[in-house]
Amino acid sequence: MKRTSVFANSLIWFGAGVSLAEILTGTYFAPLGMGRGIAAILLGHVIGCVLFFLAGLIGGRERRSAMETTKMSFGAKGGMLFALLNVVQLVGWTGIMIYDGALATNELFAFGIPVWSIVIGVLIIVWIAIGVTNLGLLNKITMALLFILTVVLSVVIFREGNPGASSTDVFTFGMGVENAVAMPLSWLPVISDYTREAEKPFKATLWSTITYGLVSCWMYVIGMGLAIYTGGSNIADIMLKAGLGIAALLIMILSTVTTTFLDAFSAGVSAESLTKKLNGKTMGIIATVIGTVGACLFNMDNIMNFLYLIGSVFAPMIAVQLTTYFILKKDSFKAAFDWPNLIVWAVGLVVYRLMMHVDLPTGYTLPSVLITMLLCYVVNKAIPAKK
Repeated sequence: MKRTSVFANSLIWFGAGVSLAEILTGTYFAPLGMGRGIAAILLGHVIGCVLFFLAGLIGGRERRSAMETTKMSFGAKGGMLFALLNVVQLVGWTGIMIYDGALATNELFAFGIPVWSIVIGVLIIVWIAIGVTNLGLLNKITMALLFILTVVLSVVIFREGNPGASSTDVFTFGMGVENAVAMPLSWLPVISDYTREAEKPFKATLWSTITYGLVSCWMYVIGMGLAIYTGGSNIADIMLKAGLGIAALLIMILSTVTTTFLDAFSAGVSAESLTKKLNGKTMGIIATVIGTVGACLFNMDNIMNFLYLIGSVFAPMIAVQLTTYFILKKDSFKAAFDWPNLIVWAVGLVVYRLMMHVDLPTGYTLPSVLITMLLCYVVNKAIPAKK
């Protein structure tokens, strides 16, 4: 297997961070103002990225995909539950990302959302067909172009705009932290699909995390600035007024392709965890086709409930994984089911959903993860390991 360099892994996650979905999520932070908004964004990303790093490190060390690492905590068949859930959520993400990209692009050149969805879908399929380890020069050129265009976008918003009146929407600091945690959390079931192929797993995971964390914060701040300085959330309209034209079109399409490619490709990798008869690349292409059809047919404007659903499933999952791998040093890969851990995960899911109704300055992901980790430790210590 061809190994990827630290730089190549960092480029992958730079592309993941430059996302319309993250910019749009950043617009929700406007009621906090720039100071408190940036503080919430940073705190949320620190929490989310620590989990992101640890999840990626497991896959990098073990040379296993994200969903194969779950089998170490939940058993060979128990881990298949998360592989199936992950395929479903990644197909959903693929559709959402294509829809967001097509919607924004259609504001620039009104050929219709279905047309742009198909264009973006075809480009994602090209990326998958080339393969993550073979993108090479194409990926470097794309990321350089994205970086330049995003800098231009930042300058346009913060130099040309003027701070508007404070929003009266109810949005607490804790809600902001949780919204910032949501994006790195959504990548937890994906990161190991790329760190498993790294030449230097620790360094690749570390720099992937740093790169993604910084870029994601940048996108959130752009979104927040868009809402505060322009009084709206229509990024395409701002680009048109600034005369960006074709440059704006490139931002919309490239950012969508480089982010959504990871979702679709990992959907294929997760499908391989269900049965070795499935080909990851083929399944990734099928996931893209399904997502493209969904983007053509359905309205996907509000994704927050989708993000919360992902968090409630995968936050307790990673809590159990971190406890069993780093603390208990336990490996259930050869067992069919690890029932104690599966039950702890189910309880952790309930804890997460209950914590959603509590407004804490840290958000609810961190306390729910810590509670689930403690429960996992206690349960595993109380139940003797089978010889």
